[in-house]
Amino acid sequence: MTPADKPSITFDQPAASVRLPDLKVCLELLKPVTWFAAIWAFMCGVVSSGAPLAARWPELVLGMVLAGPMVCGTSQAVNDWFDRHVDAINEPDRPIPSGRMPGRWGLYIAIIWSVASLLVALPLGPWGVGATMFALAAAWGYSAPPFRFKMNGWWGNAAVALCYEGVPWFTGAAVMRNALPSPHILIIAALYSAGAHGIMTLNDFKSIEGDLKIGVRSLPAQLGVLRASIVACIIMAVPQVCVIEFMIGWHHPLAATLIGVSLLVQLFLMRRLLEKPRERAPWYNATGTTLYVLGMLVSAFALAATGV
Repeated sequence: MTPADKPSITFDQPAASVRLPDLKVCLELLKPVTWFAAIWAFMCGVVSSGAPLAARWPELVLGMVLAGPMVCGTSQAVNDWFDRHVDAINEPDRPIPSGRMPGRWGLYIAIIWSVASLLVALPLGPWGVGATMFALAAAWGYSAPPFRFKMNGWWGNAAVALCYEGVPWFTGAAVMRNALPSPHILIIAALYSAGAHGIMTLNDFKSIEGDLKIGVRSLPAQLGVLRASIVACIIMAVPQVCVIEFMIGWHHPLAATLIGVSLLVQLFLMRRLLEKPRERAPWYNATGTTLYVLGMLVSAFALAATGV
């Protein structure tokens, strides 16, 4: 695509006309609905650590705020600012392309929230601060030049999956024990993080037109809807098979059975998804993805039961 082919869209306003953003619009920019995934993964990390919650409740509450409203909220603001041109095609009602977020306030909020996230992480010690720095770097790298990982669906989805699943799980376990999590916890967190790559691919179906026009090589744009959905299903299923095998090897038969049943149901749902991938992606996220994250919690309880 040549520069002349790209949409000419501007969101900047003359300085004299720029107003302060409405608080409701600011909250919309931070997308509270997306916070659940990171908070859930953090809680799985907390549970897997086996630490007594009554003794560490301040860290628990602060970690949930950090994982969801702060770091995840920051990633949404960063992404919306640097994606404002493609959003003008795909989702023009969003705060920035609609003009409800005035001037460059989308960028300012992303910067302010990044700094605030680091300040919130300070009481959680070096493990919390280190994980937050990593997650923020990945959030900016995903959306902002010069890296802009999201331009390629393989790299971009990997970065998002890691920061939505793996990093919060690691943080929850590390903060509650104030130590590096055990290899068992790291393995399970990594597997569920890898599987989340497929979930991210399903989320890309809604933006194919804009991705193709702007040149974002999401997996649906690269492979087509059907092939991308098949790849997403495989990526979601294979890590869960590995989790089941590890649970059996670590003598957690009940957890292995529950996750196995969950996976079988997911496979049935995937078959229906593949009939109409684009239309049924939101439906699958409400059904199959729910089973996926429940399996995360089952694994966390199994790890906590043996104190690994």
